[in-house]
Amino acid sequence: MREKRPIIALDFPNAEAVKQFLKLFPAEEKLFVKIGMELYYSSGPDIIRLVKNLGHSVFLDLKLHDIPNTVKSAMAALAELGVDMTNVHAAGGVEMMKAAREGLGFGPKLLAVTQLTSTSEEQMRADQNIQTSLVESVTHYAQQTAIAGLDGVVCSAQEVKGIKSLLGEDFLCLTPGIRPIGSSKGDQKRVVTPDEARSIGSDYMVIGRPITQADDPLRAYYAVYTAWNAL
Repeated sequence: MREKRPIIALDFPNAEAVKQFLKLFPAEEKLFVKIGMELYYSSGPDIIRLVKNLGHSVFLDLKLHDIPNTVKSAMAALAELGVDMTNVHAAGGVEMMKAAREGLGFGPKLLAVTQLTSTSEEQMRADQNIQTSLVESVTHYAQQTAIAGLDGVVCSAQEVKGIKSLLGEDFLCLTPGIRPIGSSKGDQKRVVTPDEARSIGSDYMVIGRPITQADDPLRAYYAVYTAWNAL
């Protein structure tokens, strides 16, 4: 079985902080990293070029949500940067997701965000006026994502089994909210450990502060990597 790399969330304020963090890793260690809104908006496309030039893979987490034509054009621009994976909000609808796929092409993986792992069922009902269960909402968004021709979804690991039983093992599930035993949940609500994410069947997992803010980030990364790839 192919070894899986945990995706490290580079939730840093600027490119210099990213450079200092990446220097902690051996040059031959090719990472999979997430570049989110804070870093992208502070450093722009150059941060993607910097990370790609070091040989790392990039998940650009901007969660696009706009009219189809705007999203299509934006995705075409992101494709030129060589990102390996990016995403949209499933709430944008099937036509928007189809436009995103057309703009990005079929090289990079394209996922749709279902419900944020910081969202509880109570919040979803109160804030979004979605009166089904959270699991039903996530499953519905996953079905719409498949109809639109995307590769998979961003969801909690707690929803992976249901999604894969409905849409098949090849439909990708990327799971944020991963916390090793003993780590603080922070602002996450629906969390699991790396071992649990592996056993549940997550295809990708994103982990940030337990690695980036660890006393020894390299050791913390390898601990998660080992748990993720355990037989």
